[in-house]
Amino acid sequence: MRRAGLFGVLRVRPWSWQAFLLGLAVVAMSAVLQGICVALGAKLYFAAFLPGLFVLAFVAGAPAAAFAALLTIPLVWWAFIPPFFAFNALTSASADSINLFCLLAILLIGLADLCRKTVTIIRSGGLKPSGKSAATNPQ
Repeated sequence: MRRAGLFGVLRVRPWSWQAFLLGLAVVAMSAVLQGICVALGAKLYFAAFLPGLFVLAFVAGAPAAAFAALLTIPLVWWAFIPPFFAFNALTSASADSINLFCLLAILLIGLADLCRKTVTIIRSGGLKPSGKSAATNPQ
C-alpha cells in the first residue's frame, strides 16, 4: 500500500490480496448500510453498494471492484430481495434492478479507473510535450 501525493488517498495495488480483502470489507459495510436502509423502509436494493464500488475501484483498482460487484449480486438477491434470506425466482422488476446495477457498476468502475489513471499521470508530473505538434507544419 502506498499513499498518493494528490489528496492523500491511500492506494492499494490492483490484483493483490489486500485489494480483494478490501473489496470484501466494502461489500460487508455496504450490506450493513443497506440493511439499515431496508429497516427504515427503503426499497432500493443496490443503493448502498454503488458508492462503495466507486471508492473501491478508485482505491484498489478495477479487478477488486469487479469482484465486489459480482459478489454483491447474489448477496442482494439472497438478503434484500423479498422473500428475505432465500433464493427464489426473480420477478421482472428484480431482474431489471440487477441489470441496472450491472450497467451502473460497469460505468462507475470505468470512471473510477480513469480517475485513478489521471491521478497517476498527475503524480508523475503530468503529460510531457513530445516536441512535435500536429498544428504546425514544418515546411
